[in-house]
Amino acid sequence: MIDVHCHLNFHSFEKDYDQVIKSAFEAGVTKIINVGTKIDSSQLAVELAQKYDNLYAIVGVHPHHADKPEQGWLEELEKLAKKPKVVGIGEIGMDYFSYKSNDIVDPKLQKEVFIKQIELSHKLKLPLQIHNRQAGKDIIDILSNHKSYLQYPPGMFHCFAGSMEILKSALQMGFYVGFDGNITYNGLAPGEDTDLKDLVKYTPIDRIVIETDSPFLTPVPKRGSRNMPEYVIITAKFIAILKGLTFEEFEVKTTENAIKLFNL
Repeated sequence: MIDVHCHLNFHSFEKDYDQVIKSAFEAGVTKIINVGTKIDSSQLAVELAQKYDNLYAIVGVHPHHADKPEQGWLEELEKLAKKPKVVGIGEIGMDYFSYKSNDIVDPKLQKEVFIKQIELSHKLKLPLQIHNRQAGKDIIDILSNHKSYLQYPPGMFHCFAGSMEILKSALQMGFYVGFDGNITYNGLAPGEDTDLKDLVKYTPIDRIVIETDSPFLTPVPKRGSRNMPEYVIITAKFIAILKGLTFEEFEVKTTENAIKLFNL
């Protein structure tokens, strides 16, 4: 089982990331991809990847930080992206949800930072890991207008949520789709109109990858505690049932998908 997206580089893990990583591997997780959201967390993701076998990094600037990138950030990001065991550019994209801790960043700035990182991924031949929250139409439009910059496969939509129309567009463009522990929750997320379970049922098994987004989005029955990379197995077992597959069948296929997508 591969966790294709977590944040071991965040403060939640600063005191015990070593034990968390070891516990994940002991539980049956075979590879973990650790993801940056700005330059410093991307740097830490790269450092951790150098420290552990089967731990990889993805580097990028999240839309929350599009209004405050450091001077020379793109050059710094390129340097990081060239490091060993960096397998993608992310998490990048657009976000129109107003959080208590981070209001909506100017969409124009988000778009500029997103496009620069798409161009970087093209230059370095690395897949994208895309963050979308209530900005699906604009993301699809940007990707469509930059088709010549996309790899094959082009990347994945991280923690997918949105309409069936956005999902179909992403699949048509060749993207893989990541699902997380929130698939185990009842009801719709704020601002969404399509149940995650319907989205995962529609998505072909050869396009699904599994992630935790730890420390966030802890699956039931662990909800309420810090999410951990090992809980990717809980999410996988839940989705396997939705897809009418055994866990073993589901694990084999999603592992193959992750290896192909990120050249692991």
